[in-house]
Amino acid sequence: MTSALPVLPFLPFSKPTIDEATIAAVADVLRSGWLTSGPKVQAFEALLSNYFGGRPVRTFNSGTCTMEIALRVAGIGPGDEVITTPISWVATANVIIEVGATPVFADIDPRTRNIDLDLLEAAITPATRAIIPVYLSGLPLDMDRLYAIAKKYNLRVIEDAAQAIGSTWKGQRIGSFGDFVSFSFQANKNITTGEGGCLVFNNEDEARLAEKFRLQGVSRSGLDGIDVDVLGGKYNMTDVAAAIGLGQMANIEAVTVHRRALAQHYFSQFGPDFEQATGAQLPIADMENSNWHLFQIILPDRGPGTRAEFMASMAKLQVGTGFHYAPIHLFTLYKERGFHAGMFPVAEKIGRLTVTLPLFYAMTKADVERAVAAVKLVLAR
Repeated sequence: MTSALPVLPFLPFSKPTIDEATIAAVADVLRSGWLTSGPKVQAFEALLSNYFGGRPVRTFNSGTCTMEIALRVAGIGPGDEVITTPISWVATANVIIEVGATPVFADIDPRTRNIDLDLLEAAITPATRAIIPVYLSGLPLDMDRLYAIAKKYNLRVIEDAAQAIGSTWKGQRIGSFGDFVSFSFQANKNITTGEGGCLVFNNEDEARLAEKFRLQGVSRSGLDGIDVDVLGGKYNMTDVAAAIGLGQMANIEAVTVHRRALAQHYFSQFGPDFEQATGAQLPIADMENSNWHLFQIILPDRGPGTRAEFMASMAKLQVGTGFHYAPIHLFTLYKERGFHAGMFPVAEKIGRLTVTLPLFYAMTKADVERAVAAVKLVLAR
């Protein structure tokens, strides 16, 4: 009598790691009675400021409102244009519309999958006021050239570094230099607070203005009075979320090192002949600057349904996948604003064929080997 082969547990494409010390810290906050913004938020902001070289940092309840608030602090609104990439989570473009400005897209580089800086510069008009670059999968742009373009045309830069905490450029941490830098702490990010984000500023004046936008436009003037002089919202982070963030940041260096090691193992397991043999495309093997938030491959184009069929086949092999992202300009909201298929062909192809493979802190090299074996088996079929 033969026994059945063991069924391996499902390997998700992302999974947060929360240690027992962090769970205990959250419990302490819950017992304290102070659940909203308080001492934990202040401690988290101080820790983040130190991590980013002493620059002012404020935390928020998402990595979306951070970008919107940066645009408002920069004074960007109706009549202004903001250039960004069509391959990102839709929030990157939505915030431009939220402040009344006009989103302008520039196509992406087929290898980095980030915005093509040549096309970005070509898209600049007299109405352009800002750029929102995105560091897809944690891979930065050529930061020297990005800021040279911004300086040449007198543009503000709101870096959508949602995926890039722990990433660097020429040895400097993303967030430790530049203009506005926005990070996300959503559940599948390298560092999470459940939901949340932070914004890094150039100076305390901008940070104080952002505080007003964060909490209904309120400016405090003593113990018995307040004033409201700007139109704000309700975007503050809670102490519960900040307690998680404090625990997560204690491991930020180890997280980045381990994710890079996993990415390196992906490349070694795929081998040098994988692309030629399958027609698929691996990401750039950047082990210096990227924090490897995601490991994405571009599938060979085998017609309609290519990605859906691939992902379904991977799921049958107990390996989870995702895709990041669908082209923003092809969503109905943006088609209604005049965008259409064919405008950004590189983004459209990559947006249709990109697949995200498992990569998270708790993964092992054996998990990587399992994911690669599944990819090769499905593509061979």
